[in-house]
Amino acid sequence: MPIVAQSTETTDWVSRFADEVIEESERRAPGKPVVVASGLSPSGPIHLGNLREVMTPHLVADEIRRRGHQVRHLISWDDYDRYRKVPAGIAGVDESWAEHIGKPLTSVPAPKGSSHPNWAEHFKAAMIESLAELGVEFDGISQTAQYTSGVYREQILHAMKHRGDIDAILDQYRTKKAPAKKQQGQKPLDEAELEAAEGSGAAAEDDGSSGSAGYFPYKPYCGNCEKDLTTVTSYDDDSTELTYACTACGFSETVRLSEFNRGKLVWKVDWPMRWAYEGVVFEPSGVDHSSPGSSFQVGGQIVGIFGGKQPIGPMYAFVGISGMAKMSSSKGGVPTPADALKIMEPQLLRWLYARRRPNQSFKVAFDQEIQRLYDEWDRLDAKVADGSALPADVAAHSRAVRTAAGELPRTPRPLPYRTLASVADITAGHEDQALRILSELDPEQPLSSLDEARPRYDKAEAWINTHVPAEQRTIVRDEPDAELLKSLDEQGRESLRLLLDGLADHWSLDGLTHLVYGVPKVQAGFPADATPKELPPEIKTAQRSFFALLYHLLVGRDTGPRLPTLLLAVGQERVRALLGD
Repeated sequence: MPIVAQSTETTDWVSRFADEVIEESERRAPGKPVVVASGLSPSGPIHLGNLREVMTPHLVADEIRRRGHQVRHLISWDDYDRYRKVPAGIAGVDESWAEHIGKPLTSVPAPKGSSHPNWAEHFKAAMIESLAELGVEFDGISQTAQYTSGVYREQILHAMKHRGDIDAILDQYRTKKAPAKKQQGQKPLDEAELEAAEGSGAAAEDDGSSGSAGYFPYKPYCGNCEKDLTTVTSYDDDSTELTYACTACGFSETVRLSEFNRGKLVWKVDWPMRWAYEGVVFEPSGVDHSSPGSSFQVGGQIVGIFGGKQPIGPMYAFVGISGMAKMSSSKGGVPTPADALKIMEPQLLRWLYARRRPNQSFKVAFDQEIQRLYDEWDRLDAKVADGSALPADVAAHSRAVRTAAGELPRTPRPLPYRTLASVADITAGHEDQALRILSELDPEQPLSSLDEARPRYDKAEAWINTHVPAEQRTIVRDEPDAELLKSLDEQGRESLRLLLDGLADHWSLDGLTHLVYGVPKVQAGFPADATPKELPPEIKTAQRSFFALLYHLLVGRDTGPRLPTLLLAVGQERVRALLGD
């Protein structure tokens, strides 16, 4: 099967794929728009792992658009899939939803409190909103609409007519021996590959059903209970009369498939049928879909029955979350793109997907790691601005900040995320206090409005409020720690005097940084601006002790936000009071 080769070079992976896709599209459909595709199942929250299914073709499609070619990025909403199980951790959903298992997702009620008409639309809406914020341009296709309107009727009849050929292909894999025991470190199969075979009463539902009446790649939804717990008992190619029986409610009926629109092709046939129908040239697949006997590999053979070719496309690796296990939407409680966009700007999230080749796994940070990621992003931003960034990094940055349609909205004054988070933490939502502190960071270019630091400030505040445990939040003392101040030796008292004497002249972020690091140097007989290379190792120990003393006196614990930021937040008058001035 054709898979786009992965390079170990440090050049831009998106450009390499765009080259191959344009060439392949001209070979298959000269003069027509390039078609790339993604598929998403709104069976529950569409998580950040699913987002890679969209971002990989989006980035390639956007590069193709930048080159002046017409391109369509299709997102197939698999909303006509069966409702498999009741996901855990979704508000307003309880075990009563189990009665809907087996129905199409669009026939299942939305979670309680939702304004959307059904289960699928509820979860699609959040993803559509996030894709808009991320600048992802796409054509959405509802598979419910496609199947129930008869769009695929000819393809369904064709599949039924050639069911023997399809069965023969699938049989090559059914007869294979069970796979060897999973090697340590091997990625587990994604649940999507196993979904269709679970909970239906049919052992191999994603292959289609085989029985005394033969193999059928089509699954009707019951005309009585709406569930897919059905078995085709007979089919006539000439008349297209199909008889099925429902094992759930006992209902049975005979329909004319040439007029019947309440059912769908099984997954391993449905996917290649769509490749052929839409003329898809590029579509990525997860590592689970690319294993031997998986839907992508089998689909590469079945697509020929429909007169099409398998798309080229990379195998993409899993996306993780800092401190969390592999994501699964059916289990609920997994972070979604909307969750990520509450705490990070779209540019940062786009960059995480753009900078790694699809076959490289990576993690999205919801913990303290987000501050390091933002620092890394800001350094890249500066390197791009001064022309010192590497070409591949420049390309990833460009794909993060803009699309072919233009630049994404950005924060006018992108102050350090960790500084904004500290200020939001200390001020506890008081915007006037936050503005006072932020305007003092750089006295030569004071911030005149909090809007200049938005939306980054709002993202940092949301992170503090939703992802930092209460015991790690910063609460400034109301009164001085008289007992600690009284217990200080002469060296401790001198360190506080040196700090307090320099406050007024160093009241800025850079100034206070110089001051707090300089006090232990001066006490040891060195200049305040001496570099680490000029200092003995014990100076670092003295600095740590001094910092710990300040944290105890200001917030009552060993650590906290960066001291310069904390001092600015507390304010000169209150700092002097708490330090015993």
